[in-house]
Amino acid sequence: MKSNFSFVLIKPQLGENIGSCARVLKNFGFSKLNIVKPKHGWPNKKARVTSVGAYDILQKVKVYRNTIDSLKKSDLVFSTTARKRDINKKHISMKSFKNFIKKNYKKKICIMFGQESSGLSNEDLSFSNSIIQIPTSKNFSSMNLSHAMAVVCYEIFKTLNPSIFNKESKILKKPSKNSIVKFLIHLNFLLEQKNFFVPKEKKRAMLLNINNLFYRFEPSNKELRLLASIISSLSKKNINA
Repeated sequence: MKSNFSFVLIKPQLGENIGSCARVLKNFGFSKLNIVKPKHGWPNKKARVTSVGAYDILQKVKVYRNTIDSLKKSDLVFSTTARKRDINKKHISMKSFKNFIKKNYKKKICIMFGQESSGLSNEDLSFSNSIIQIPTSKNFSSMNLSHAMAVVCYEIFKTLNPSIFNKESKILKKPSKNSIVKFLIHLNFLLEQKNFFVPKEKKRAMLLNINNLFYRFEPSNKELRLLASIISSLSKKNINA
């Protein structure tokens, strides 16, 4: 499925950003990166430095002289923008984009990203089926090129791999209520030995607070044993004293 997605950088200005974009693609399992008229030519040494473990993606990059040529093999094209453009083009939310991906993931889908300083031109936008708006703060809507790509790639990845996000982390085995009761009885005994419950008339309230603390805490078996061991050790007399 991921092989059906390609990403195009239109006139990127910094090699470092290209390398970072390659790294983002590899993070989320994508591999097709195309570039239109990179400012400093291609290949770019700075792109290689920031790509880290994604240099293989840079080695497969295709460079085009114009936008339309970079899109010829795509069935559907989406462009990205942080602000709404005053052109006759449908602007869709990230939620609508994800719903569209669910229904059309078998088609060849391309996502365009504009240059760092000014984004995509109206001519570039005219080649897209829809424009994706990445919601950001009104006070500062401009995003770094690789950051914008990370947002889009993450949303596609999440849409195509729902099972990964539905997995619960492994829960440590919880102790039985009987184990906690025994622990609290042991704790109560040691506290009595140390004359902790002063004044006596507040003992009941103090025990209720201790019970609430440990039942809310829900320690694992291992943690409960560790607590019991710590408390027992602290209660012992120091024979070297």
